[in-house]
Amino acid sequence: MTNEPVGASNPYWIASTGNTDYPSLNEDIEVDVAIVGGGIAGISTAYLLNRAGLKVAVIEADRILQGTTGHTTAKITSQHGLIYAKLKKQIGEELTRQYAEANQHAIQQIAETIRENKIECDFDWRPAFVYTQSGDYLRQLEDEANAASSLGIKAGYLDHSPLPFPVKASLRFEQQAQFHPLKYLKSLAQLMIRAGGQIFEHTEAVDIEQAVQPVVVTRNGNKVSASKVVIASHFPFFDGGNMYFARMYVEKSYIVAAQTQGPFPQGMFISAENPARSLRSQPFAHGEMVLFAGEHHKTGHDEDTSQHYQNLIDFAAENFKLKNLLYRWSTQDCMTMDGIPYIGNLTEHNPDIYVATGFGKWGMSNGTAAAMILTDLIMKGDSPWAKVYNPSRVSLTASSLKTFITQNAMVAKDLLAGKLQNLPEHTEIGKGEAAVIEYEGKRMGIYRDEDDKLHMIDTTCTHLGCELAWNSAEKTWDCPCHGSRFSPEGDIIEGPAINKLHHAEEGDNIVEAKVFK
Repeated sequence: MTNEPVGASNPYWIASTGNTDYPSLNEDIEVDVAIVGGGIAGISTAYLLNRAGLKVAVIEADRILQGTTGHTTAKITSQHGLIYAKLKKQIGEELTRQYAEANQHAIQQIAETIRENKIECDFDWRPAFVYTQSGDYLRQLEDEANAASSLGIKAGYLDHSPLPFPVKASLRFEQQAQFHPLKYLKSLAQLMIRAGGQIFEHTEAVDIEQAVQPVVVTRNGNKVSASKVVIASHFPFFDGGNMYFARMYVEKSYIVAAQTQGPFPQGMFISAENPARSLRSQPFAHGEMVLFAGEHHKTGHDEDTSQHYQNLIDFAAENFKLKNLLYRWSTQDCMTMDGIPYIGNLTEHNPDIYVATGFGKWGMSNGTAAAMILTDLIMKGDSPWAKVYNPSRVSLTASSLKTFITQNAMVAKDLLAGKLQNLPEHTEIGKGEAAVIEYEGKRMGIYRDEDDKLHMIDTTCTHLGCELAWNSAEKTWDCPCHGSRFSPEGDIIEGPAINKLHHAEEGDNIVEAKVFK
């Protein structure tokens, strides 16, 4: 077995599909609906609205499907951990039923779209399991089975599972599925283009002007005028005063793909307890690989991010006979305080601007549900599932209020700790390493790449001023407050930040005076 996964930090979904090459926007245009963000929510919404006869344009800051959608485990499921029993207690039967129905319909929507358009994307119906190896979770699994069944989901409690290691019990959902998300979504994008839709890549939205109708303003000054605007940019780049940055937090998770000896059980699996372990198989050119995922933590809150990959490899090796490690990658998920995404009008005062965000770790189903909800809201003015996902909901349960207080207290702590940290004025770093020093009263981050070139940036996040932390596994600067990520050169990898960091070129006196090998 090889020791180092090939394609490190490069997801299988991206590595196994061709690059897109849509043009950048270089002029002002006018459409019925402008969609900011080219992930599953944006592309699926564009496809449905375009099919309904509207003129639609998608603008994406990078290439489409390269963000969280390209880094998923790609489970299409309404089984979102142990959620339904909890939701029934917190928000009641009716709203919980809306959430369950939206996600069940999302599975069917994907299946029907694949069938109608004959899309080859490794779609496969699989049961989804939550399993536990601890007696502490038996009652919770039983309660979840009863709650899910009461909502119309085919769910059952078992004292076993198909996994090759012992479990205390498992919860099985029927009629769930898995697929290759980029094969599916790139096909949807092509179908939309052939029907008259537009996609613009490397076109970064930085603002929305609100006049007679909303106007999306791009980095280069070009504008997209539209009757309706959908913000599907993972973390909203524009929040209209609804303070999404205070109502969400960002978690990082890790995935290792490996080839194992013997077939993988028919199913998708996730543990009830922490550290979370998520498993599913995926066909590829040389047979079958298994995706081992988990190890979540708040972005920017772990010094040794490489250890999380090793923990997953150790788990895989303990429970399966591994042949080869193939890929590894990480992903970021926007988490809401109550565990339910925000889908609908951006605020109560923005009837022509919509948002889809906060999908947690279940973006394939929730992202598709978002497309269905937004299409109904734009075309009909209402959706049967709009209330549970309403972004302006203000009712906080005891649990979500505690999460709100805890997460925002953590942000305040991170902000203050970064400013007060004592830093050296000189440092020694080797190739592939980074450090933070003080220069003229400022925190400066320095990275020495494998070609011995130094990269120096101001480590103050351009979003709300938190101090960045170095991510050793992905070689990025990550924000512990709201999850923005930057390259060693200071370019934005993920928002909500919309402005890059200052980067000092190699050879600047600052760098030469402060860093040595």
